[in-house]
Amino acid sequence: MPQTKAIDKEALKRKYMEERNKRLRPDGNAQYVRIEGQLSHYLDDPYVPVTEREPKTDHVTVAFIGGGFAGLVTGARLVEQGVTDVRIIDKGGDFGGTWYWNRYPGAMCDTASFVYMPLLEETGHMPTEKYAHAPEILGHCQRIGNQYSLYDNALFHTQVTALNWDEAAKVWQIKTNRGDDFTAQFVGMGTGPLHVPKLPGLSGIEEFKGHSFHTSRWDYDYTGGDANGAPLDGLGDKRVALIGTGATAVQCIPHLAAACKTFYVCQRTPSSVDVRDNQPTDPDWFRGIATPGWQQRWLENFTQNQTGGIAAEDLVKDGWTDLSRRIRAKINSLPEADRGNPLKMLSAYEDSDFEKMEEIRARIDSVVEDKQTADQLKAWYRQLCKRPCFHDEYLDAFNEPSTVLLDTDGKGVERITERGVVVGGIEYEVDCIIYGTGFEVGTELVARTGFETTGRRGVTLTDYFAEGMRSKHGIHVRNFPNAFFVQPTQGANLISNVPHNIIESGMTIAMMVRHALDHDYQTVEVSQQAQDEWVDLLMTGPGMMLGSPDCTPGYYNNEGQPASDGAKYHVGYPTGATAYFKYIKAWRENGDFEGIEFD
Repeated sequence: MPQTKAIDKEALKRKYMEERNKRLRPDGNAQYVRIEGQLSHYLDDPYVPVTEREPKTDHVTVAFIGGGFAGLVTGARLVEQGVTDVRIIDKGGDFGGTWYWNRYPGAMCDTASFVYMPLLEETGHMPTEKYAHAPEILGHCQRIGNQYSLYDNALFHTQVTALNWDEAAKVWQIKTNRGDDFTAQFVGMGTGPLHVPKLPGLSGIEEFKGHSFHTSRWDYDYTGGDANGAPLDGLGDKRVALIGTGATAVQCIPHLAAACKTFYVCQRTPSSVDVRDNQPTDPDWFRGIATPGWQQRWLENFTQNQTGGIAAEDLVKDGWTDLSRRIRAKINSLPEADRGNPLKMLSAYEDSDFEKMEEIRARIDSVVEDKQTADQLKAWYRQLCKRPCFHDEYLDAFNEPSTVLLDTDGKGVERITERGVVVGGIEYEVDCIIYGTGFEVGTELVARTGFETTGRRGVTLTDYFAEGMRSKHGIHVRNFPNAFFVQPTQGANLISNVPHNIIESGMTIAMMVRHALDHDYQTVEVSQQAQDEWVDLLMTGPGMMLGSPDCTPGYYNNEGQPASDGAKYHVGYPTGATAYFKYIKAWRENGDFEGIEFD
């Protein structure tokens, strides 16, 4: 959508700051409550019943905590390396991680399927859409589990409670809430940052007499319909309130708007919602691109385009790469003498961002019929202050006669009563409250994972990271031998497509385990010098790129609160994700595993 008028940058900055200040809260992350005690029913698994089993007291070569993409990809790579004695442990009732729990109507990936769904080439799967819906992604997780026989030794509905290094035996001891007490030579951890549901700390939340649930535990018995898109026919006579307007809400709101008698959308901060343009996959086109090595080429192309590199073409062509193309074009439009000037480049970046956000706000006016509603749906912050959203039906949902936007002007819902929600001093009676309030971020690691990791000489991971994360590649941590961490930080730190990080980490770990077994090594551990040098290298980079002084509060910026001293270590490779992936491939294929001590 072309711009038709000049943008007043200073006025926008003032508006952004004004909106941010409305939403700043001194309690930060404490505004949310942990789901426990009287609220613990919000964590019940509505999808798969828990089956009784005998506790495990055996030994395995590799135990992996987390059955999402991290566990599946690492497990698959281990099997490819001939390491088949792999046990994956997950609190869900099946593989899938996020995609096991998130079965709310309309759930789909927001990065293109061709780069988001791992091991497509290995499994021979063609995504049916550019942005696959949740059932297909869950099915793909199950496909990986079956193809690599990862179900054979898996423990589901199982929560690890303790992970301790046994120095004498050179093994990890793993205890769980199911009475398991077994050992593993190697452990991997892919517990992810977004898996512990949270609720808003609203007074009265326990007193509501109607029905309620969290979006990650969708109650289809109540709403009718199913995760495959069947209409929510149980809501035709119901008044429903949804609290939250983040990425989850953007996807489920169109389905609720079409189903409810009255549908209240309780909004504190609107999401930035751009065009998605989802399309079914043309099988003929896919056969043309799916030549040997196709997915790796697509992964590398997406990363290069999205993180500022120069690629001959854009294979993926989505909102993420569009954002980067715009920024590059704006910087390249500068006079050549200014292209190396940080202040000029920052100004060009700001220009690009302001233009894009003006387009997103203008799109709302062109779709939403009620002017007041349209104005309230406009996001007044930079696009990367919050997770950018892309959707083709979200805005139209506010034209449904059933839909009522309860905008709180940054204040949030005031309280819950026995009968409903209170917004702006008015009680809205409802039959059901759905909490689309996301997952814990920024809380203590042990609180999110449910277990402490204790390494050499009784050193806990909590204490070791007390002043900030220390690792090599984000995978290896000194004093925690034979333990591997699968996550983006201190590696590529590519958050627009986390599976690419996982794919590279999984291959690296599998090759190291194979090397250790082939040479009868008992332990694998990063040297102190190598870890220190890696952290020092990370500190030469530009630092955290997310967040800005005028960003509205959210999980990207610690709810607008000052970051801890250790947050400066939440970074990636100084020269970017593409350079990191090239580096780590050469590092592992060299065979020396520089900086790692084998004993």
